[in-house]
Amino acid sequence: MSYTAWGTEADLPAEQPLAMPIQDFGQAPAARAGRLRQTPDGRRAFLILGSAIIGLVASCGIARPLALDGFDVIDLAATLLCLALFAWIAFGFLNAVAGLVTLLTARRAPDGDQLVLPRSPTAVLIPVYNEDMGQVEDRIERMMRSLDKVGAATLFDFFILSDSHRDAETVERTAAHRLRDLGLGAVYYRRRTFNEARKPGNIGDWVRRFGGGYPAMIVLDADSLMTGETMVRLAAGMEAEPSLGLIQTNPLLTGGKTLFARWQQFATAFYGPIASAGLAWWSGDEATFWGHNAILRTAAFAQSCGLPKLAGPEPLGGHIMSHDMVEAALMRRRGWGARLMLLDAGSYEECPPTLVDHGVRDRRWAQGNLQHLRLLDTPGMHWINRLQLLMGASAYITSPLWLLALTLGLFQAVRTGTPMADLGTPVWLIALTVVLLFGTRLLAVIWAAHDARLVRMMGGWRRIFLGIAAEIPLSIITAPIMMISQSIAIAEILGGRPSGWKPQRRDADGLSLAETFDHYRWHMLAGLIFWTMALSEVGGALWELPVALGLLGAPFIASFTSRIDVGDRAARWGIFSADPRSAIVDAPVVVELKPRFTPGSKLAA
Repeated sequence: MSYTAWGTEADLPAEQPLAMPIQDFGQAPAARAGRLRQTPDGRRAFLILGSAIIGLVASCGIARPLALDGFDVIDLAATLLCLALFAWIAFGFLNAVAGLVTLLTARRAPDGDQLVLPRSPTAVLIPVYNEDMGQVEDRIERMMRSLDKVGAATLFDFFILSDSHRDAETVERTAAHRLRDLGLGAVYYRRRTFNEARKPGNIGDWVRRFGGGYPAMIVLDADSLMTGETMVRLAAGMEAEPSLGLIQTNPLLTGGKTLFARWQQFATAFYGPIASAGLAWWSGDEATFWGHNAILRTAAFAQSCGLPKLAGPEPLGGHIMSHDMVEAALMRRRGWGARLMLLDAGSYEECPPTLVDHGVRDRRWAQGNLQHLRLLDTPGMHWINRLQLLMGASAYITSPLWLLALTLGLFQAVRTGTPMADLGTPVWLIALTVVLLFGTRLLAVIWAAHDARLVRMMGGWRRIFLGIAAEIPLSIITAPIMMISQSIAIAEILGGRPSGWKPQRRDADGLSLAETFDHYRWHMLAGLIFWTMALSEVGGALWELPVALGLLGAPFIASFTSRIDVGDRAARWGIFSADPRSAIVDAPVVVELKPRFTPGSKLAA
């Protein structure tokens, strides 16, 4: 397939083609002979076996009271659901435990650590699709000025890769010209007239036309932002590690204005460090790709990541939607390593402004992650990459499983005349549930007590505890909303309805109740059922009330949390007030991932 572009020769450099063959998922390729770091098997066994044991213990705890009046197929189904759901939340908790221990035993980069510039040029790719170019231009200018500040402006060339509609071309090209006129480095622009394969096709077109001129490429999203120091460390790190094909950063959310965006910003900044450290601890050189805020070795990407179309129609066939995790797996399949770089700051992205917009994006991810189930038997793939693909799909499958578990609970209550909560659930099982669901918050507090920079970034302990006090009830009432949204998405996907490709809404100030009522009408119907059962003598149980209240209030919750004035008022009270990008951070966190190259440490030129 040939790609054409609207633009002039002045908008683009001379082409330096690089072959990017389509991969064969039916046959294992020959892997390069490289020396990758071997992650101890005990780390992965701790998480996998630990999660399985916790799930098994919990399922036994629920099976015992269910068996008091006999054990039938309904009881068996409830027990198996308990096993799956407890194992899933246990994995997240154990990952956080591992992350906390990792951070407590890690060393930090010394303040004033020397920054070494890379020797080769790096491309910075920014795909856009009908974006607000004023905001995109502002972010690119910030990055260019930050690179200039560290003396690296001429080492990074920016490419605005547009898949936008034709009427957006003039505005986009004008923005590129203004950036170029700043004299801070090269800025190029091209727009595809045939938008095949969405973002992967956009990046692939660039690789085939210009990839031969750049040993590495930093891939961003339209809402991404990186400091010049972080970009330099990524490029120098890639040069220092010839076995790596990918270095992924852990971006912080920034720029939130609505209450919803500020809430997500707080949660990512405060709970994210231990989660990311745990992920880096067990993934090692089989880390995954999040599609943005990462650097890739161009040759490795071209050799490994030409994505074929899956057989059959969308949504489960056609182009792969969640391409990033697949691309990381394919690079590892060819013998290239992928690693997660842990940073306190320097890598940022923005969050959907409303619960509705989050759900729209989540719907696309659900489709892409379900496609991953078709790739689990791909020859030559590392078993950790298979696990990551399975986990990505499981993140959405657990929602209908949770809904099924709640429905079985109601059915059991109607059938026996006794709510499941009254069957004698062991106190220890209730305590275990609380620990698994809320223990990560405590672990994050423990880490903050050892990390003065994190506390300073969050605005101090008072704002941290105010944020936690507001975040917990918000999480409780929105969890049932996400459960129904993801269950509907799974049903639609299995029913053959694709998500399509629409521009993301990155700014909003309030959603009307008419819009939210229309979006959450099925949620309210489910909430009415749970409310009725919670108040009835047969199905009555306190655990049903938060589910019912969250679902019945979904339109009001989505509308309320979508407002900027509510977010500003909360920030004035000290709730969700910190923006990680505006914080003063001394130096990046360093986790000992490999002796030869530790992200954030001094690099040999």
